[in-house]
Amino acid sequence: MSRSFPSAPRALSAVARASAVALLACAALAAQAQIKIGVVSSSTGPIALVGIPQKNTVPLLPTQVAGQTVQYIALDDASDPTASVAAVKKLITEEKVDALIGPSGSPNAMGVIPFVAEAGVPMFAPVGTAAVVLPMDEKKKWVFKTTQNDDLIARALVQHMAGAKVRTVGFIGTADAYGDNWLKVFTALAEKAGLKVVAAERFARQDTSLTAQGLKVLSAAPDAVLIAAPGSSSVLPQTTLVDQGFRGRFYQTHGAALPDFLKLGGRKVEGTILAASAMLVLDQVADSHPTKKIAAQYVAAYEKLNGSKPATFGANVYDAGLMLQAAIPQALKTAKPGTPAFRSALRDAIEQIRELPATQGVYTLSPADHSGFDDRGRELITVKNGQWALLK
Repeated sequence: MSRSFPSAPRALSAVARASAVALLACAALAAQAQIKIGVVSSSTGPIALVGIPQKNTVPLLPTQVAGQTVQYIALDDASDPTASVAAVKKLITEEKVDALIGPSGSPNAMGVIPFVAEAGVPMFAPVGTAAVVLPMDEKKKWVFKTTQNDDLIARALVQHMAGAKVRTVGFIGTADAYGDNWLKVFTALAEKAGLKVVAAERFARQDTSLTAQGLKVLSAAPDAVLIAAPGSSSVLPQTTLVDQGFRGRFYQTHGAALPDFLKLGGRKVEGTILAASAMLVLDQVADSHPTKKIAAQYVAAYEKLNGSKPATFGANVYDAGLMLQAAIPQALKTAKPGTPAFRSALRDAIEQIRELPATQGVYTLSPADHSGFDDRGRELITVKNGQWALLK
């Protein structure tokens, strides 16, 4: 009785098909194992000077960690808090990201916290307001802040004011979460130091004239004025007051720590005092400074890629990458990427980071502190001859 055998070409075809199926299965498994990180930045719109360096930093983030490929999916929210929510929802539901970096603006970040918490996705907020992590609660426990908290910066400014015999202060801040928290924190610290806030004015980031606010502050005749605004919005209050004849001291928050503050303000921001990371004055701090080496590496890499120096806002995203690099190996011991268990383990691992040097300071996190900076994360800096100068 004869038996029929498949022809050689047919047999080879079957083997090829089986191999292809196996390869596809392996590819699918690899894709499932890949770590996905969503990034939402405001690279267009009113706070683009904050979002552009953040977007430009994404290619510098680690793409291999503990043998795993890390993929970054970047979206622009055009500085619109509503668009931030839509972008975050898309990254969570469609892309199944394991973590998020962004959004750029304080109101934007505040608006997405409920959705991040509900999904159980850890988020790095590269924003100014401490309200994204304080007071800590069940929702905010999913958020980690990569900028110095307002009180850390405010204490340095208040100490300088007291030492400079400032007694009265005018305040101009953005009418949003950034300005809200700064007014609250600064007023409390100022009162303890014997300083009196004699005027407090607010404005929208997109405002093109602050004549009325400036005149109200000017009429209060303060010794100094503190401006609490992020990015380019930090410039107009100061130039307006200079044009109106104010001749007292100007203080700015770390929201003004970008090259465009110097370019846009010109001579009118000369002598400004702010507290910010050592990244602004790397050539002026000691080689032993814990952030100098890593910050210099970031600045060099950014400049090589983009042809310009980065604002500290970009560094806040870079630091998120450093924390992910530290936390991912620990999370992988518990679960596989792409799962709720991995995202929860990643959150726990981030919270356990201790003494991690980065561009903006040294991070030591805890369940109660999701910012983790100490005094090594700030320097007193002034504007001298159109450049940043370490205030000694």
